[in-house]
Amino acid sequence: MATVSTAAAPLLARSSGAEAATGQPGSTAGRPVDVTLTVNGQERQLAFDVRTSLLDLLRERLGLTGTKKGCDHGQCGACTVLLNGRRVLSCLTLAVATKGREVTTIEGLASNGTLHPMQQAFIDNDAFQCGYCTPGQILSAVACVNEGHADNEADIREYMSGNLCRCAAYPNIVAAVKQARPVMKTASKD
Repeated sequence: MATVSTAAAPLLARSSGAEAATGQPGSTAGRPVDVTLTVNGQERQLAFDVRTSLLDLLRERLGLTGTKKGCDHGQCGACTVLLNGRRVLSCLTLAVATKGREVTTIEGLASNGTLHPMQQAFIDNDAFQCGYCTPGQILSAVACVNEGHADNEADIREYMSGNLCRCAAYPNIVAAVKQARPVMKTASKD
């Protein structure tokens, strides 16, 4: 299983020079780079180490703690965010790789104080217990619908299988996705 640091080598070689990936003298690894990122519709200018995961940047630098650190190995889905509308595991995504792309966290899903239809569906269907996995579940569910994987329960279960719920709220999560789907489809046509 690759981690952010081992998966980062090719990106580091491209973005910071080959010496950064190899750790040779003169390496830029460890030195902050200036990057402008778009998070929840806001441009943020930040300086950070090119090895910083998106998860750590969101939680530690931007204070967006809705994105949860679960396994930190890409196995639980608690850290799921949307990158240009597609779900990604932020613990396995380098923050520098999100430059020029839109990052959406659970904090950016509601609009003008109104919950996103998926957030409301999770509440209506009691699709959580402890709530730890809920932000990642909701963002995966949004992507599930937007990418056309919510036509039936089997598809929803398959697409959502990368997001673990230790409380086993899976039937309620599927019900929430089914409830939100038509509302989201209608909203996307407006």
